[in-house]
Amino acid sequence: MNNNMLYKIAKIGAAVLGVIGVILLVLVLLAGDEAVKNDLAVQKRTVDPFVSFTFLMMIITTVLAVGFSIWGLVKNPAALKKAVMSLVVLGILFGIAYAMSNDGAVTDKYGTILEDGAAGPVSKRVGTLIYYTYILGAVGLATVVWGSVKSLFSK
Repeated sequence: MNNNMLYKIAKIGAAVLGVIGVILLVLVLLAGDEAVKNDLAVQKRTVDPFVSFTFLMMIITTVLAVGFSIWGLVKNPAALKKAVMSLVVLGILFGIAYAMSNDGAVTDKYGTILEDGAAGPVSKRVGTLIYYTYILGAVGLATVVWGSVKSLFSK
């Protein structure tokens, strides 16, 4: 099959899935707000298929996007090398964030350890993600500022 034929098939498939989604949405809207909120039978008949269809579309879309991304990386070794290097850098930054977070002690906004507040590994994971967000935000901000300064002096 050539690319034009695959494009037509994908276009028709997307149109069919769109029509199915619209039909399910119309069924929910026709049931009415009160019936959908209060009647379990109406919810099972209208809302459940709509949510299941939406969930299925999300899974299919995610699998296709990740699959085609991986396929593109496999076909282009230079891009694969860059992607692996980027993942390694993100892993190193995550390790730094993990090292920076506290070891399970719950603190208030001033850093004082609260009594009877040992949250264990949950607090460590939350702290890690907070520090990871700070680090990624700082890297992003530095990149934007560097690009702006670089473009000012290049002209």
